[in-house]
Amino acid sequence: MYSYIKGIIEEISLDHVVIDNNGIGYKINASANTIMKVQLGHECKIYTKLIVKEDDMSLCGFYDKEELRMFELLTSISKIGPKVGLGILSFASPKQIGAYILSEDIAKLSKAPGVGKKTAERIVLELKDKIDKNNVEFEATLLTSQPIVVSQDEAVDALVALGYSLQESKDAVQKCKKDGLNTEDIIKKSLSYLMSKSLR
Repeated sequence: MYSYIKGIIEEISLDHVVIDNNGIGYKINASANTIMKVQLGHECKIYTKLIVKEDDMSLCGFYDKEELRMFELLTSISKIGPKVGLGILSFASPKQIGAYILSEDIAKLSKAPGVGKKTAERIVLELKDKIDKNNVEFEATLLTSQPIVVSQDEAVDALVALGYSLQESKDAVQKCKKDGLNTEDIIKKSLSYLMSKSLR
């Protein structure tokens, strides 16, 4: 029904954005990857997937077609719904997920929210032949012994842009930073930490 929606980002939340298009505000559920790439008050093009259930209709949105394609692959698997699909895409980029699938890294995949060992095995079994082998991204830690440069300031800035206070952002980054994690991973872990903290 909708291929994409182009408009101004009016609201950024932990699991969705609101984009204004000609005076209509569309609430679009999104992954942390997409949410981190949009800016409040800026024009953005979000690729969309309409989800229709018996009692609900909703939109899932993606910053690029690559993420949309991975979402469609993931949700084609039995028992992986839109929420889990977006959770997996919040855990790792489409290229990283593709690499985990091709390398049959069950341990890594099973760490994604809503994914246990059995679901991770099913993902590998059903998607291994469908992944574009030229469009994957193996983790730098697996390819080199060189230390990964991490910018804590960038991670803090990203969290502040999502609406957290400077102190909250600094505390979360300080708590979640670990050797071997790049900036994007720290942001994701900090986001998960802040979300779980708000639910307590």
